[in-house]
Formats: sequence, structure tokens, C-alpha cells
Amino acid sequence: MRLPLLFSSFLCAAVPALAAKLQVQVQDGAGRPLSEAVVFLESREAQAAVKPLQGAEVAQVNKQFDPQVRVVTVGTAVSFPNHDTVRHQVYSFSPTNTFELKLYAGTTANPVIFNKPGIAVLGCNIHDKMVAWIVVVETPYFGRSGADGKFQLDNVPPGNYHLRIWHANLPVGAPALDQPLALAAAGGNVSVRVPGLAP
Repeated sequence: MRLPLLFSSFLCAAVPALAAKLQVQVQDGAGRPLSEAVVFLESREAQAAVKPLQGAEVAQVNKQFDPQVRVVTVGTAVSFPNHDTVRHQVYSFSPTNTFELKLYAGTTANPVIFNKPGIAVLGCNIHDKMVAWIVVVETPYFGRSGADGKFQLDNVPPGNYHLRIWHANLPVGAPALDQPLALAAAGGNVSVRVPGLAP
């Protein structure tokens, strides 16, 4: 799915030729700031530079996943500590990573490695209302929009990218939205609207 990408004025501040700054404003379909959107830049060069994260986890607290959305890079091992007094059975049937952690308390012996990019939906076989997402990216350039819908990426090499946006309120199974982006050495500001979503 392609989405409208509106370019505003490029930043004029002098920055090193190999370190551009990009500010992304994410909006819903009505133009209001959209918080908690996952923002990332993909390219062949970014894929070559990506490394697994260290210490990534999705905990279970008060019969909820914490955080509800976790962004990790390809190859990252994610642990699932259970801080509740009840046992959980965490699973995902998503093509990105299918796994099941049998009923347990405390911390499982081995983390789960996420080797394929995409969106993994998590659930608990014991508590149906528990849901979370792990967004697996092939780039070191990623983050999430704040309450004002803004997110800034620093020290990004200039070049041609795919700017991708994903939000938990997108339809189940929907991929991250995708729009080509040419990032100049001076950096830039980009405004993105995600149709059909409310803040």
C-alpha cells in the first residue's frame, strides 16, 4: 500500500556529508498527530549495516504484554520474562516467526530469535485479551512517533530509501506502509498521513 508523502522545506543547517537528519511527522487520515507509529528507513545499504539488538524483551505484567509494541532488528533474541503471579503461555502464529513458549512462570530458559523481517503478533493461550506486536526491521534507522506524532532520525547517510510506517491499529496482517524517499545531505522534514487511523 502506498501512502501520500508530503515534503516540506529541507533543513538548511550544515551537517556532515555522511550524516543527515530526518524529521518525520506522522498524521492520521484527518491530519491529526498520530503517536506510537513505528517509523523506519530501508535500503540495501541499511540492510548491510544492521546488527542484532542486545537485551530486548517483552515482559508480562498485570496480565498484559509490556511493551505492547517492540521494534527489533533482524537476528535479535527477545526474552519473555513473566512478572505475574500466574503462568502464561506465549505464542505467535505469524509468518515472520512462529513459536510457542509452554506454560511458564519467571523467565524462560531460552529467548526467541527473530530472523525474518515483518510483524509478529503475540498472544497468550491462557489469557485471550493479551496481545502485542514485535516489528522486525532490516535497518538500524528506526523508532516510534511521540505524542505529537513526531520522530527524528539523526546521523542517517544521505541516499535513496523506503520510508515505512506501521501502527498497531492497521488491519491485522497489513504490512508497513511504504513510500520512496530521497534523503539529501542537508536532511529534511517529511509529513506522512496514514489513512483511516485515529490518534
